Amino acid sequence: MSDEPKAKKKKGGGMKMILLLVVGVIVGGAGAAGGLYAAGFFGAKEEGPKEDPNKPVLVLAGESAEDIAKAHAAPHGEAGALHAMPHGKGIDLPTPANPAAYQATYFQLQAPFTSNMSDTDAFAQISVAVSTYYDMRVIDAIKTHEMAIRSQVLMMLAQQPQEVLDTPKGKQMLQGKIRTIINDILKQKTGYGGVDNVYFTNFVIQ
Repeated sequence: MSDEPKAKKKKGGGMKMILLLVVGVIVGGAGAAGGLYAAGFFGAKEEGPKEDPNKPVLVLAGESAEDIAKAHAAPHGEAGALHAMPHGKGIDLPTPANPAAYQATYFQLQAPFTSNMSDTDAFAQISVAVSTYYDMRVIDAIKTHEMAIRSQVLMMLAQQPQEVLDTPKGKQMLQGKIRTIINDILKQKTGYGGVDNVYFTNFVIQ
């Protein structure tokens, strides 16, 4: 009889010890988990790629392309809000799905392009204008890199046969080629294209 209470006491003490250990593990685990959560191990979502502040933005109808460009200007008057992409890669800025909702900005390249034709003694002289639905940084980039643009356009123009450029389809094809050249140079030099269309304001073959 005298041994039974001792056994019960031992058993009860053992259960209390186990309970204390379990509670300690739970509390300690919760504390550790809380510490890890606070440190960002749990539940922290990685931020996606941030929008490049140098990327030209679309200009809504009625807005000013110049004002939007100024609002996104590089700090401290740094030249060139756009920046070159590594290895000459860049991003095409798409034409908006609903152009009527945006403001088009036009720019006339000052001097005409004059070049001999590839298959005759005739030469072509064309005056070119461009348009963009993006802010003024696209036009500013064209002005900055006009020499590179002119060189590439003239080399391409010298490879065109007169019989092709005499046709409306040939002229449309030439517009597309000039647009591609301008956007490619802008992407290489600044990181972004942005020219939506090319227009001929004068086109003479003689």
